[in-house]
Amino acid sequence: MATDPTERRARLGIATYAVLLLITAVAWAHVLWTMLTDDMAGMDMVLTPTLADGLAFVAAWAIMMAAMMLPSALPMIALYGATQRGERRAAPVGLFTLVYLALWAATGVPMYLVSVALSRVAAPARAYAIAVMLIVAGAFQLSALKRVCLRRCRSPLGFLLGHWREGWRGSLALGWSHALYCLGCCWALMLVLVGAGAMGLAWVLLVAAVVAAEKVLTGGEWIARATGVGLVLLGVAVAVRPGLALALRGVAPTP
Repeated sequence: MATDPTERRARLGIATYAVLLLITAVAWAHVLWTMLTDDMAGMDMVLTPTLADGLAFVAAWAIMMAAMMLPSALPMIALYGATQRGERRAAPVGLFTLVYLALWAATGVPMYLVSVALSRVAAPARAYAIAVMLIVAGAFQLSALKRVCLRRCRSPLGFLLGHWREGWRGSLALGWSHALYCLGCCWALMLVLVGAGAMGLAWVLLVAAVVAAEKVLTGGEWIARATGVGLVLLGVAVAVRPGLALALRGVAPTP
């Protein structure tokens, strides 16, 4: 018996959600296991840049981005999957998702360089550098560009209607466009994660929660603004009391 097209699209949406949730769960399991078993996670240490360390950082960053960003991208990816026709609908959805994750993985390169640079700055100056990063990130959260990017991320249907392209090139273009808007929306929070939080587990969970809340919950734009105000105030506090930078990075002050 023939299956109703609407029912088939619904099943495809459910299957897409299931696969992406499985990928997300595996990524989160890896992130949690790595951070809970790594004694150096979230600690200050001088990094010597090497190709091997850089590749390891980018690989770990890619997995972490899959864990943190896929949950909030699920509505967009599932809706895109529901629009596909034919027997090979998994291919465009997979291509869309891979492009999205690849761009986020690529951001691991500049984030690694930020980590290396920050680790090589003397402790007193590092605290002020962290304060500046917090204030800049907070100011961006309150900016017009943040609002524009966030609105695109919060409206999957509007995004697809405004950027629709057919074929595999269309999947590439759509995945790239969505990833750019997502990157424009969240880059400052990732900078805070690396700079102020030293990629500690508490910061990973906090930033992931803020990203998801901004994109999915009602009033997400207000959540973004509140986060911005909080980051600016935290940056000012670190500038006034530089010792707070150690606490943010999970380092106990020396007696």
